[in-house]
Formats: sequence, structure tokens, C-alpha cells
Amino acid sequence: MTAFIRQEALEKAREIQLKADEEFAIEKSKLVREEIAAIDSQYEKKFKQASMSQQITRSTMANKTRIKVLSARQELLDKLFEEARKKLADTGSKSKNYEEVLKGLMLEAMYLLAEKKVSVRCRKVDKDKVQSAAKKASEEYKKHMGSESEVVVDEKDWLPEDSAGGVFVLGSNGKIELNNTFDERLRMLESDALPSIRLTLFGDNQNRKFKD
Repeated sequence: MTAFIRQEALEKAREIQLKADEEFAIEKSKLVREEIAAIDSQYEKKFKQASMSQQITRSTMANKTRIKVLSARQELLDKLFEEARKKLADTGSKSKNYEEVLKGLMLEAMYLLAEKKVSVRCRKVDKDKVQSAAKKASEEYKKHMGSESEVVVDEKDWLPEDSAGGVFVLGSNGKIELNNTFDERLRMLESDALPSIRLTLFGDNQNRKFKD
């Protein structure tokens, strides 16, 4: 009887041990899975952070490169227009057609103002040519418009000597001003023709969503 009870106790103990081992294995497996999941989550988080950091670095470098390229292009365009301005200042007034150009610039303003008398500002060095051109402009104005428009050269307020030339026309006793100097014409050209000049020099920019 004692042996039977002892045997039953041993079997019960083995059963308890097996169950405990099974529960331990299950719990151990669960802990391992949770730990692996935590490691995977941390790795994925660090990978995303590294990927984002890499993208930011690439984007920053690309922007810096783009800014350098745009800056170099703008510098080239600025030099181009500056050289054009200097060339105008050096050769414009020396051209044999300069007086005819002055007449055209004055007539353009006279047609717009349509006044009996306008005053003209110019460089002091251009005084003689401007006076001659003014006389011709008045004659041509009368021929086309049937009315007179006197052009008076303002000898008290000259344009700067370092300007490129051309004329500054004033009407309504100085209340209306029309800037027909070469500097202003070049500035207008720079603004209006810049897109086509940029296209000619650098080609089409595929990154631009809008065209000038």
C-alpha cells in the first residue's frame, strides 16, 4: 500500500514537472518573440531615422548645388548686361547714327505727350547732337501731326556723364517724365528679354513649373 501511494506521488510529481516545463517553454518562447519584436521595431525606427537623415542630407546638398549654379548663372547674366551698358556708353554716342537715334527717342516721347512744348535732359557731351536731333524731331512731328511741338534742351540739369546716353523727356512743365535713356532701355531689355537670353545661354530648365 505504501509502495502504491509512493508511486502515485512520483507520477503526480512528474506530471507537475512536465506541466511546469511546458509552461516555462511557452513563457520563454513568448518572451523571445517579444524581445525579437522589440529589436525589429527599434531597428525599423533607426532605419527610418537614418533614411530620413540621408534624404535630408541629399536634399540639402542638392539645394546648395542648385543655389551655387543659379548664383553663377545670375553672375554671368549681370556681367553680360554690365558689359553691354559699358559698350553703349563707350560706342553709342560715337556712332554715326547716334543723332538719328536721339531723334527717334524724342519723337517717341513727343507722340505720347502730344504737347506744344517739351524739355529734354541729356548728357552735356551730347548737347550739340541733341539740339540738332531736337530740331529735326520738331520738323518731323509737325509733318506727321499737323501741329507744332517745340523741344527745349534743359541746360541746367544734365544727365550724369557716366550714363550710357539717350534722353530724358519731360512734359506738362516737368510733371510727366519719360525716360528714354539707353540705361533705361537696357534695363527694360534685361527684364523683358531675360527669359529668352537665359534659354539661349543655359537651355530649358526642366525643373521650372512656370515659364517667364
